[in-house]
Amino acid sequence: QVQLVESGGDLVQAGGSLRLSCAASGSGFRLNAMRWYRQAPGKERELVATITSGGLTNYAGSVTGRFTISRDNAENTVYLQMNSLTPEDTAVYYCNALALISSVPFQYWGQGTQVIVSS
Repeated sequence: QVQLVESGGDLVQAGGSLRLSCAASGSGFRLNAMRWYRQAPGKERELVATITSGGLTNYAGSVTGRFTISRDNAENTVYLQMNSLTPEDTAVYYCNALALISSVPFQYWGQGTQVIVSS
């Protein structure tokens, strides 16, 4: 079993920055791809950014150039640096991880962290 705990969500003014963190804990696992999703009120959850175990990244078009996903494999932690925030970035941000346990893949979700961007 793997637990994901996000942190870093906050209320910020438009144009500001936030850094989200997601720490994975448990035993006997190896993290593979990790992702950040977000869900705004009344909208479906959307994929924001992906980082593979090797460090390759991919972003949604709406955040490209503003957000940066990174990971610390030694700490089993993934980050999302968010710059030039706009009110449209307001959402609950969720961490998602694909973890291998005895070579079997499992998907895990964090509880979410709220980001509110005021205009």
